[in-house]
Amino acid sequence: MKRSILFLLILFVVASFENTEAQSQTSGGTSAVSVNDFLNSIGANSAVSRRGETLQNTINCTKYLGLRWFRAGYESDIPIRDLIDVHLQTGARFSYGLASGGTDINRLLDGGRQLAVVGALLAFEGNNEPNNWGITYQGESGGKGLSWLPVAKLQRDLYKAVKSDPTLKSYPVWSITENGAETDNVGLQFLTIPNGAGTLMPDGTQYADFANVHNYIGHPSLPHLIDNLTWNVTDPSSACKVDGLYGNYGLTWAKHFSGYSNNDLLTLPRVTTETGRTIVEGETSEYQQACLFLTMYLDQFKRGWSYTAIYLLRDRSDEAGNQQFGFYRKDYTPRKAAVYLHNLTTILADSGTIQAKGKLNYSIVNQPATTHELLLQKSNGTFELVVWSEKISNSDNVVINLDRKYRAVKMYDPTIGISVIQTLQNVSSITLTMSDHPVIIEIDK
Repeated sequence: MKRSILFLLILFVVASFENTEAQSQTSGGTSAVSVNDFLNSIGANSAVSRRGETLQNTINCTKYLGLRWFRAGYESDIPIRDLIDVHLQTGARFSYGLASGGTDINRLLDGGRQLAVVGALLAFEGNNEPNNWGITYQGESGGKGLSWLPVAKLQRDLYKAVKSDPTLKSYPVWSITENGAETDNVGLQFLTIPNGAGTLMPDGTQYADFANVHNYIGHPSLPHLIDNLTWNVTDPSSACKVDGLYGNYGLTWAKHFSGYSNNDLLTLPRVTTETGRTIVEGETSEYQQACLFLTMYLDQFKRGWSYTAIYLLRDRSDEAGNQQFGFYRKDYTPRKAAVYLHNLTTILADSGTIQAKGKLNYSIVNQPATTHELLLQKSNGTFELVVWSEKISNSDNVVINLDRKYRAVKMYDPTIGISVIQTLQNVSSITLTMSDHPVIIEIDK
């Protein structure tokens, strides 16, 4: 397909002292977020060394992509030793879950302890999509079209077991996924059931520390490519058009049980353990998929999601219907999505911490609704202003005004490579032509 072309036009504009002062007094500048925090949010789904995947290829892919975590569970019988090897060679951690239909809490905690000892454990996770798989817990069948009381009791017991374990009690517990499919109001739309909720489980029942969502970029209610697609998918409020946070924790999508208010959802701790979009001929190209993956990671972090796992590291080779989701094909050849993510994480690479986060006073003139930005900062103090657009066609000229002249501003484009594409000198204003992917503007403090 003919891809949109991003090019840079340089404007040398001397901003007046009065205007700079007025902006500073009005906003005080934008506070930066640690680059490392953003990089830590980037994850994927993988069977690591099962379902046709191999341990060494998983390690190689993790290093290339810059992934910081994986979603895994005991369902595929992945040896804990393999998860530990991935961590020791890449630093990646794991959310470890009951997966589809799993109910063995003791087995989960035993694996979690082994991961925790070496620093490889990120969090625990409840059942995967019990609306699709169902469970049998303590002799009771539940989930799918049956009562969800067994699902609720299992999640309650998982939470209690983790929090009462001396080794594991500090690790967060992520909720089940697709709790919006509850057939009866067992209160799984809450992390802790509030007083007076009127649910079948008692008030005060604790399920999780984080909401857990599968907000796919492709969804029956929003199947086509549109402007601001990933921005909408990541929306925590009722404005979201897909099966997102609101449909699972605000007003459940199946039976419309009430959960959190829109205001509460804005600050609700949350993660995404599956999202993505498959390549479909005539609908979504490999290039478009790659750009959507980049904007998805950025939108998720910008809008308050702590961790995001894209489905899938490598196309499945053991089942139909899950091909062309992956960063990699079945033979481990990389798609554009792999190359672009590698470029983004390489440009932003940083492993240190910021002692004191800085502020940058900037503004985007007449900012289009499809243009978004995120101010990051490396441990050496360098600002990384990531600006991205989510237009399916056409482009916008975007002007970024800085608070003063900067001696050198470096420009990167992850769809081109990892090298600087242009260095601007003594500038206080930058004009970009934005279309469908991010640009990184590097500014020395």
